[in-house]
Amino acid sequence: MFADRVDAGRRLAERVRSEVDAENVVVVGLPRGGVPVASEVAHALGAPLDVIVVRKLGVPYQPELGYGAVGEGGVRVLNPDIVRLSALTQAQMDEVERRERAEVEDRASGLRGDRPATPLDGRVVIVVDDGVATGGTARAACQVARARGADRVILAVPVGSPDIVAELGRVADQVICLETPIDLYAIGAWYEDFAPTTDDEVRRLLRRTPAGTAAPRPGRR
Repeated sequence: MFADRVDAGRRLAERVRSEVDAENVVVVGLPRGGVPVASEVAHALGAPLDVIVVRKLGVPYQPELGYGAVGEGGVRVLNPDIVRLSALTQAQMDEVERRERAEVEDRASGLRGDRPATPLDGRVVIVVDDGVATGGTARAACQVARARGADRVILAVPVGSPDIVAELGRVADQVICLETPIDLYAIGAWYEDFAPTTDDEVRRLLRRTPAGTAAPRPGRR
C-alpha cells in the first residue's frame, strides 16, 4: 500500500534512480494523477518535469477500441491492423482525429499556461503514471513520446497488472513497476489516499520545477 501519490512517487524515485542514468532525462507525467508521482521522480533525478497529453483515437462505432492515438505537435500513431479490420474511411478517421487533437491542445495549454513544452528529441523520456490497469493510456503515451523524438522511453509506475506490465514492455524500452499484484482490481485500492488530482495541483507542480528547454545532448542508443 502507498500512503498517497507523493509517497508512491518517492518510493518509485528510489527504484528509478538505481536503474536509470539521470543524464539527459525528461520526466513526463500523465495528467492528472500521474503528475504528483512524476514530480517526485523528477525531483530525485534533478530532471525537468512536464506533462504528456495523449488522446486515444477510438473506432466511431466502438469508441473503447482504439485504432491509434494523438499527441501534441501533430503527432499521430496508428495501429494499421485495427484500421484495416475496422474498415475505417479516411473521412471517419479525420473527424475522430480533429476532435481528439483539439482536446489534446486545449488540455495541454490549460495545464502549462505559458510554459513551453519540454523538447523530447534525443532525450531519455520517463513516462510516469500512478498505476496501470488496462494500460491503454500508458501505451499511447509511450508511443507518442517516441514519435516526438525520444531516444529511449522508460515507463515507470508504482503498481500495475503483471500481464499489462509485460505487454507494455513491447512499446517501452524499459518498464519499472514496484508492485505487480495478480489480484489488481483497481489502482486506487493500492493507495490509502487516492483523492483526485486537480488541474490546479498539476499547474502548481509544473511551476515548481523549471521547464527543460535546453538543447538536448545526444542520447544513448
